[in-house]
Amino acid sequence: MAEENVTRKLTAILYADVAGYSRLTGEDEVGTHKQLSAGLDLISGAIKAKGGNVVHYAGDAVLADFGSVVAAVDCAVSIQRQLAESNAQVADDQRLQFRIGVNLGEVIVDRDDIYGDGVNVAARIESLAEPGGICVSANVHDQVRKKIDLLFEDMGEQQVKNITEAVHVFRIRLGEVPSQTPLAFPDKPSIAVLPFDNMSGDPEQEYFSDGLSEDIITLLSAWRSFPVIARNSSFAYKGQSRDVRQIAKELSARYVIEGSVRKSGNRVRITAQLIDAETGHHLWAEKFDGVLDDIFEIQDEITRRIVSLVEPQMEVAERKKAEAKRSSNLSAWDYYLRGRAHLHMVTPDDNAQARTMFEKAIELDPNYSDAFAGLSYTFQRDILLEVVEDRKAWENKALDAARRAEALDNGSSLAHLALSGAYIWSNQHEQSIAETRTAVELNPSNVHARLALGNRLDIVGASEEGIPLLEETLQLNPRDPHSHIYYGQLARAYINERNYDKALSCLRESLQRNPDYPHTYHILAICLGHLGRVDEAQEAARQCEQLRPGFMKKRANWNIYVDPAANQHLTEGLRKAGLLE
Repeated sequence: MAEENVTRKLTAILYADVAGYSRLTGEDEVGTHKQLSAGLDLISGAIKAKGGNVVHYAGDAVLADFGSVVAAVDCAVSIQRQLAESNAQVADDQRLQFRIGVNLGEVIVDRDDIYGDGVNVAARIESLAEPGGICVSANVHDQVRKKIDLLFEDMGEQQVKNITEAVHVFRIRLGEVPSQTPLAFPDKPSIAVLPFDNMSGDPEQEYFSDGLSEDIITLLSAWRSFPVIARNSSFAYKGQSRDVRQIAKELSARYVIEGSVRKSGNRVRITAQLIDAETGHHLWAEKFDGVLDDIFEIQDEITRRIVSLVEPQMEVAERKKAEAKRSSNLSAWDYYLRGRAHLHMVTPDDNAQARTMFEKAIELDPNYSDAFAGLSYTFQRDILLEVVEDRKAWENKALDAARRAEALDNGSSLAHLALSGAYIWSNQHEQSIAETRTAVELNPSNVHARLALGNRLDIVGASEEGIPLLEETLQLNPRDPHSHIYYGQLARAYINERNYDKALSCLRESLQRNPDYPHTYHILAICLGHLGRVDEAQEAARQCEQLRPGFMKKRANWNIYVDPAANQHLTEGLRKAGLLE
C-alpha cells in the first residue's frame, strides 16, 4: 500500500564532493570556506547551464539530477575543466578539488529531494574518482560512449559500501592522451599499493594514512620501470579484509605494498611491506618512526624512504626470476634485467655482458627506452674502467644511445640520467647538470639521480650544494649495490673542501661495503697523503695496483674537476705521500 504513494523517476544523478576537505579546513578554515563557496557557485552555474537541477547541498557535497545522461556527463566534464582552470594559480597542497560520480538509475522523489540506490551508487563511485576526476557507472558509459568524444578507462567491477551487488565503473580520462610508448612486453610486472590501515583509532588520522598511500603511488609511478595500478583501483579495497593474493589477481598486479599507520601522542609508527603476490612471500618489510611536529614533512620523508627501498627490491626479485628462465624464453624485459645485473658488477667483462643483454632487449623491442639507457651506461662504464682505446668514439656512442632513450621516453628519469652521464664524460658540464636536475625532478625517489647530482655539483665547484645532497641521499638506500662508489665520491668532495677526517671516514665506509674497488684506494691514498700518513697512503696505493695494475699511474694527473686548482690539490695529496716525483 505504501508503494502506491511513492513517486519514482528514472534520472541521471551527478554527485560531487570535495577531496580532502577536512585537511584543508584544518589548515585554513576561512580560506577553504571561501574556495568552497566559489566552487559550489561554479558547479551550480554549470548544472543550470546544462539543464540540470541542484537537488541539495550537504556541506562540501552537491547532488544534482538531469533528464539527459549526456547532459549530466557533459556537465561533469565542464565542471572539472573549469575548476582545473581556476586552480591553476593555487598551490598544489591548497587546491580545493572535487570528485564527481555520475549514475543512471531509478530514484524516489519526496519533498524536492531524491533517494534510493540510484543516488547511493552515484555517491559511492564518486569516491573512486581521483581528485579532479570523474567516474561513471556502466549504464552511463553505455549511453554516452558513442555520443561524447571522451576517453574512458574500464575499472571493472567494484564492490562499494552498502551496495549489495558490485558496480561496473568507468573513469573518464579528461583530455588525457597516452604520452609514453605502450609496453611491448606483457610479462613486465605491475605493483599495487593498498590503502594503509589507520590503526590509531582516530578517524581524523584517516587522511594521513590515505595521503601516505597516495604519495607512494605517485612516487612509484615516476620510476616508469614498473606499471603502477591506479589509485582509484587499489583504493576500492579500502577497509576490506581480503587475501592479498586474490586482490593482486583482481588488479593484475605481481607485487603489492601494504602497511599500517599507528599514532600515539605526537609520535607515529608506520609499517610497510612488499609482497610477491605470486607466492605470497614477503620480500621486504620495515618500520618507520617519526615525530609529528610537521605531519606533512614526516609524510614526505617516510614516503621517499619507502619508495627508494621498494623499487630496488622489486628489481632484485624480478632478476632472480629472469635468471631462472632458459635463454630461449627470455623477453626484452628479462634481457634488460640481466643487463642491469651485469652492470652492477662494475668489471670490464660484466660490462661487455651487460651490453650484449641490452642489445638483445633492443633487438626484441626497438622502442625500449630503458634498454637504450642501459646501453649508454655500458659505454660510460668502459670509459670509467679505462678499457677503451678510442675514448671519443665511446663518448659519442654513449651520447647517441642516451639521446635515443630520451627521445623514446622524455618523461623517463632514467633516460635523462643516462644522458647526463654521457654529457659529463664528454666534459659538457652545464648540459650534464641540467639533465641530472631533470632526472631528479621527474623522479625525486631516484637515488642514483640525486647522488649523481650531488657528485656533479661538486665537480663544477658547487660543493656547498653537492655535499649535503650526497650525505642526505646516501641515507635513503643503504643497501644500494653502488653505495661504495658514492661514498668514494663524497670522500673526494670532502678532500676538495679540505675536510680530510670526514673524507677518511667516508672511505672507510666505502671499503667496508666493497673492499675490491681500486678507485677507493686511489682516493684513500690522496686523503692519507694530505693527512701526512705516508706509510698508510703508500699501502693504499699498493692495494690499488694489486687490484688494477697501472691504475695509479693513469690517475697521476686526475682532471676530474672543472677548476684546475682543485685537480692540482688531488695531485698534491699523492705527492705528499711520496707517490709522485
